[in-house]
This record gives sequence, structure tokens and C-alpha cells, in this order.
Amino acid sequence: MRCTATPFRPLVWWLYALTLVAATLLHANAEAAEAVVVAPTAAPVAIEPIYRVVIDAPPALAPVIERSVGLVRWQTFADMTLELMERLARDAHAEAREAAAAMGFFSARVDVVTDYSAKPATVTLTVVPGEPTAIAGVNIDVTGPAVTDTPLGTAAIASMRKNWSLPQGNVFRQSAWTTAKARALATLRASPYAAATIANSEALIDPDARTAELSLDVASGPAFRFGDLDIQGLDRYPPSLVRNYSAFQRGDPYTEAALNQLIRRLNASGYFSSVQAAIDPDTAHPDDATVRVAVIEGPTRQVEAGFGYSTDVQYSARFHYRDVNVDGNALQMLVDGELDSKIQSGSLRFTQPANAAGWLATWGIGAKRTDIEGLVTRTAIAGTRWHTLQEERERALSATYYLDDQHPADAPPQQSHAIYLEGEQYWREVDQLVAPTRGWMASAQLGGGIPGISTRSFGRVIGRAAAWVPLDGAHELTFRAEAGAVLAPSRDGIPSTLLFRTGGDTTVRGYAFESLGVPQGNAVVGGRYYAVGSAEAIRWIGESWGLAAFVDAGNAVDSLQDFRFAVGYGVGVRVRTPLGPFRLDLAYGQQVHEVRIHFSVGLSF
Repeated sequence: MRCTATPFRPLVWWLYALTLVAATLLHANAEAAEAVVVAPTAAPVAIEPIYRVVIDAPPALAPVIERSVGLVRWQTFADMTLELMERLARDAHAEAREAAAAMGFFSARVDVVTDYSAKPATVTLTVVPGEPTAIAGVNIDVTGPAVTDTPLGTAAIASMRKNWSLPQGNVFRQSAWTTAKARALATLRASPYAAATIANSEALIDPDARTAELSLDVASGPAFRFGDLDIQGLDRYPPSLVRNYSAFQRGDPYTEAALNQLIRRLNASGYFSSVQAAIDPDTAHPDDATVRVAVIEGPTRQVEAGFGYSTDVQYSARFHYRDVNVDGNALQMLVDGELDSKIQSGSLRFTQPANAAGWLATWGIGAKRTDIEGLVTRTAIAGTRWHTLQEERERALSATYYLDDQHPADAPPQQSHAIYLEGEQYWREVDQLVAPTRGWMASAQLGGGIPGISTRSFGRVIGRAAAWVPLDGAHELTFRAEAGAVLAPSRDGIPSTLLFRTGGDTTVRGYAFESLGVPQGNAVVGGRYYAVGSAEAIRWIGESWGLAAFVDAGNAVDSLQDFRFAVGYGVGVRVRTPLGPFRLDLAYGQQVHEVRIHFSVGLSF
């Protein structure tokens, strides 16, 4: 084919040439960029500070000086100059005195000396605090309706004054003064006077006398009463479910404790993953104050499985399946299983939410097998239990059918059944329900097997008590006692679950789990009587852990004439946890001449 030249051919060549030039430039730039990326960077040059600070002050005051004095905080500033350093050194006098005054030393002497011959220059900051300022007097004055409101207002005022955290004779510190005022106000606001405010506060310092006179004026405001609940966040459940868990009625005097109790109950109910509640502090309507409750509904179904270890039963596996809304009306279903070397059990329970009277009802069936100290038991259980929401004065009623089969080693087996009715009453006067440090608890249980529909008729009674006595901030005493009796001429025909054995982590340490009981063949079986007592002293080393020494005593027998206390004693470690106290003990069982390690978590009451 013959080609004819056209006017556009030179243009094509020029475009081709420009393309080559552009490609070459791009390639060169890419190489340069790549060279920049891979080129090694120079090592950073350390910048020596032009000065350093030496603090000469008492150990309790030195950390406060470090945090408060700019000369100390800025000594590593990269752009520091000699002029700036000297200005900071001049400011250090006032800053150090203010820091010392905040700690109660209002007559502190401060010296700042710079040694320019040192490399770097050394600035010595000397603080001589002198004598601390002591509180010479405290005046807490309350105005408003609380002053004449007996007993709620006057009791709240008395509590505020009694628990004042900065009494006469203490060293005055600004932080402690601020905290004391906040706690005093919180104490009054926890009573019906939820809108109380600090009208005036003053700390008069006499630097020469080294004394402080404190005065606090609190305006109580009106007394509040609970109004209606304004509930937000409900989708699956009716408002009555939340109201039925309340510890107060409309028109009751407001207390922070009652509001916190509602929050605690709702969180423990299983229906919610978050609960918040607060009273509306509108002083225009104190007699009918709205309580705003915000909830977040939790998942309806939950599966839990886990493994554990305790010195009583060694390794264990547990399985829980819970559905808190199995019928669409907040009926809870719990499937529970446990497997360890000594106990195997399974149960199915249904629990209704609290009714308007504050009672919860549970129905269930279950089966349990145990193999402990030569005694093998198989027990089937079906029954119902009703209990109140009131933790401090909890009551419970139950009716249970037991079908029991006992096989002691080298002794005849025994079968029994019973329909057992029981009533329980609990008293709790403690600072915390899960991990108490002050107060006491007690309980009483009274029940019996129904004549004619049980293998034999019998009565049963159990009493328990515990007390926590703080000696000071670091030492604590704990006491525990319990006893029980089965009222029948013989233990024959009584289900093993309703008889008594003891020994182990939470009863008598130094002895194996449920090893204290009635010998029969080569087994230890339950007796008709038991008693356990314990005394423990704890020395807390930090906020959450301490060392303990203890003495336990107890036994279970079939005749009171045979009762002899088995004694165990030892030492252990205590740790406060959200699940209750963690205990690791080394105990000696005096009757068996053995040393055992015991481990447990939680409050067994």
C-alpha cells in the first residue's frame, strides 16, 4: 500500500517526543522519591536540659511540690532558655508556699538556690514546712425545714455531724476540707432533703497560732416524697414489672437508700443490662417528686458454661441456660447442671417476676447424686419456693417433695421420701450485702415432714448468725455460729438432704468436705444435730487484701450426748472482690492431725 504524507505527521512526531521527555522526567522523579523513602534518617540529637531541680522537702510534701511548681514540671522543656528558667525560679517561691498551705503548712519557708557552675545548672528548692495547722473548731449550721422535722430531718442532721470527716484536732488540708464538705452535703441529700445546698463555707486560718476555724452553713430545702415512676426504655415488659421491684410507695419520704435498692433489685432481676434512676429535684413539687427510671433491656437468652476448682470438690464443670421471657410475660426459665468429683446435679426452674406484694415465686424439679465420705446418695426433688424482695427482712416459704436413696459403704441402703414444708426469716443489718465489713446477719428456718405422706413425720430447725466488727481502719473481727436439729426419735426414713454433715471450706476448716458426721459402716452419714462456730481476725495490708488468723469448731452427731467439737485453726489470705471475699487458708485439723488448704469465694449465708 502506498502512503501519502499529510500535514499532521510532524505533529505526531512532536507528540511522541514530548511523551518520551515526560516519561523520562517521571522516571527520574520516581527514583528521587524512592531514594528519599529508603535513605537512612539521621539519629536524633539528644538535647541536654539547661537545668535540673533538686527538691529538699519532707517525703509527704515532696510529691505535692513536684506536681504544683512550674520550675519542676518544665525542667525538660526542649526550648527552655536561661531567662525563662530564672522567671520560673522566682515563681517557685509562691507556688511552693501555696502547695504547702494546701497540705496544712501555712508558715512554710521556701528557698531557691541556683548553682550555675554545675552542668546542667542545679536548682535546689528547699521547703521547710514548719508546724502543721490544726483544726481548732468546727461549726456546722443547718437552716430550713430539716431543723424542725422530727425524726427524719433531725436524724439526717445528726448523721451529717456525727460522720463529719475533718474533726477538731486534725491537720487542715484543702483537699480534706473540700471532701468533708461534699460528704456532708451528700449525707443530707441522701435523706428526704434531696435539694440541700451549701449556703456558705469558710476556713479561717491563723498562721501565727497555726489553727483553723471551720464553718459550714447548709440550707436543707424542702423535704421530698416519692411520686410516680417515669419509666423509659421498656419494650418487651410492662411498667408494672419495674414498679413491683420498688421498695417504696408513692407518698413515702424520699431516701437515697430506697432509690439505690430499686436499682440494685432491677439489676439483679435478669431483665435489664443497665438501670439508672434519680429523683427530680424540682423544689416546686417536693411532695410528689417524679422518679425517672431509665432501663436498657438485656438479652432474653443466655448460655453460660465454665470450669472451676475448690478444695471441697476439686475440679468442677457448670452449665446454665436462662431465658428470662420464655412465655412473653417475663416468666424466667433456668436449666442448670453441675458436674464434679463428688456432686452431679441438674435442675429445671421457672421463676415469675415480683408481684405487687413484693413476692417472687419459683417452681422446679431436679435430681442430684453425691459421693462424699463413703456415702452415695441419689435424690429427686420437686417443689416451689416463695420469697420476698426485702433483703434486710427477707421471708421465704417453701414446699418440696424429696425422693431419696442412700447407700453407705458396708452398711444397708435406705430409701425415704417426704413432703417438707418450711418457713425462713432473715435479718441483715450490714454496711454491704455482698462483702460486709460492719454489722450482723441472722436467720431462722423452721419446717417439718408432713405425717402420713412422708416416710416418717419430723420437725427441723436451723439458726445462724454472723457478725463483722471493725476495730480500726486496718483490723477486723468476724464471728460466725450456726446450729440445727431434726426433731425425730431416729434419722431413719428422713431424706439425706435434710440431715446434717459439716466440715470444709466454709464450715470447719482443717477437715475434708462434709467429713464430720455419723460413722456408719465405712461411710459418714448425716446426723440429727449439728453446730459450728468460727472466730477470725483480719489485718488489712492494703485497700483490698489482708492476712487472717482463725479458729473453727463444729461437728454433726445423731445424739447430743455424743457431741464433741472438732477444732481447726490456721492462717490465710483475704482479698476483697466484686463477688465477695476471696479466701485462701492453711488449716490444721486437730482431731485428724492433718493440714489442709482451703479456697473459697463469696459470702456463704
